[in-house]
Amino acid sequence: MSEVSVNKTTPMTQQEVRAKVAALSAFQPPRRESPWRAVLRGFLASRTAMFGLAVAALLMIAAVAAPLLTPQNPYDLMQLDVLDARLPPGTANGLGTYTYWLGTDGQGRDLYSGILYGLRISVGIGVGSALLAGVIGTLVGLLAAYAGGKVDALLMRLADLVLSFPSILVSMLILAYLGKGIFNVMATLVVLEWAYYARTARGQALVERQKEYVEAARGLGVSGWRIMVRHILPNCLPPLLVIGMLQIARAITLEATLSFLGLGVPVTEPSLGLLISNGYQFLLSGEYWISFYPGVALVVVIVAINMVGDRLRDVMNPRWQK
Repeated sequence: MSEVSVNKTTPMTQQEVRAKVAALSAFQPPRRESPWRAVLRGFLASRTAMFGLAVAALLMIAAVAAPLLTPQNPYDLMQLDVLDARLPPGTANGLGTYTYWLGTDGQGRDLYSGILYGLRISVGIGVGSALLAGVIGTLVGLLAAYAGGKVDALLMRLADLVLSFPSILVSMLILAYLGKGIFNVMATLVVLEWAYYARTARGQALVERQKEYVEAARGLGVSGWRIMVRHILPNCLPPLLVIGMLQIARAITLEATLSFLGLGVPVTEPSLGLLISNGYQFLLSGEYWISFYPGVALVVVIVAINMVGDRLRDVMNPRWQK
């Protein structure tokens, strides 16, 4: 009879068992980085984007705190002195209480104060119109994508109609009917901007609508409105955030153009565009500062916002993440 050899394993000691348990508990599978964390990491890696964000944030903080940082309220006619009109930079006011570091315009308005107060109006109109247009356009795009059929065709043809006309021409026609005013300018910009959000939201929602989690939600009896808002909308936010940031800069530019043409905000509450317009006639007569400094402020805020928007567009692109 052949002998059968049996391999016997030697039992582990208590110390070895504890060491193996500690090693297994210390082992953790690598965590997958969340998409939003990857976006933040990619955004912070760009010095240009961080510089643009810092400049935009600094200008917005200065605009909000304008009453605390300026020696004059340029919207208060009682504080304006016509005798101080068109003074060069560095000139003291008539009473000698403060200095016009950037000079004055034709109404005796301190340009430094006017720029900060005008920045409040320009940025407020740009951000407010972009947010309102984003809400309206996103809801329209989600409704068109989820409903489909005639509803989709009707809403998208309406968006195509809005996008087919020149923005400046449509805005001039609307403001010629509504008249000057901050809220009228915001309403005009909303009419011109919502179609961009609607198109973007619809395209993204059509992709998300075909995915399995939407079918699973339908199978569980979740209502269509809840599916759109709670499930599809969060996955449509990245491109909408990029569109929103770029639309803020576009709205500020368009508002400045309308105010420069005399169709935007009233004269008593000048924005950056109106401040530029006030000094346009003196630009070639040596009194350059009336239009130059507000123009520089307008260019800086638009470029800073575009820096942030361009970087967001890059880091939220799926191809970049790969």
